[in-house]
Amino acid sequence: MNRFADLTSPQAAELLAADRKPVLLLPIGAVEPHGPHAPLGTDAIISAGMCERVATRLADDPEVRVLILPALPFGVTRFGAAFAGAVSVNEDTLHAMVVDICTSLVSQGFRWLMLVNNHFEPEHVATLRRAVATLNLDTVGYLDLVRRANAVRLTEEFQSGACHAGQYETSLVLADHPELVDTAAMRELPPLPVNMAQAMREGSATFVDMGMDRAYCGTPADATPAEGTSTFDTLTSMLIEAVREVAGRP
Repeated sequence: MNRFADLTSPQAAELLAADRKPVLLLPIGAVEPHGPHAPLGTDAIISAGMCERVATRLADDPEVRVLILPALPFGVTRFGAAFAGAVSVNEDTLHAMVVDICTSLVSQGFRWLMLVNNHFEPEHVATLRRAVATLNLDTVGYLDLVRRANAVRLTEEFQSGACHAGQYETSLVLADHPELVDTAAMRELPPLPVNMAQAMREGSATFVDMGMDRAYCGTPADATPAEGTSTFDTLTSMLIEAVREVAGRP
């Protein structure tokens, strides 16, 4: 049983008395457009996929017991506001939710927590970093994938900054939920090499401003389940490293 919310209250209490440290993962994403081919919930799907793989891989670990918290599916997402289906919360709302969730758990003794996020809009990422700083606890971690040391371990497209609903993200969804990808539409999409980080620095505030008039960039037509599986392997290894680092703190 890997899902925290599936436990009974006595089972949750037993975690605190066990020899294995309980490490709780909080998957975070957003509901926003991902081209004409990928689901609105792409980011949360990727976060959940990472968490599931880590919980499975560490199921028999003698030191840690990994459980997955209910996902936080909404994030700060304004760049896709021109497209149907974008659902945004503001920074203070997201900050309060993350801080309150973690504080509630820590107060009960569930001290080892990890935020797992795959939505990279700058204000969203900054808010998660701020929430971790507000909590100011060594045992609350955040695997920040846009930090250079982490980004260089991911695909070339991810590092290029042209990966929103592109080959990188679409491959990950194909690996876990292929039924949610419109592969016919995907194969018809031409490459769109937009460096989103650079465009933001130059003042672009929406996907449309960046030339992403179909809410994607990169090369989604080249996405494959095999690439997604390979990338999930890398992401899983990175998250396990982060879990062990947090679990090693008193």
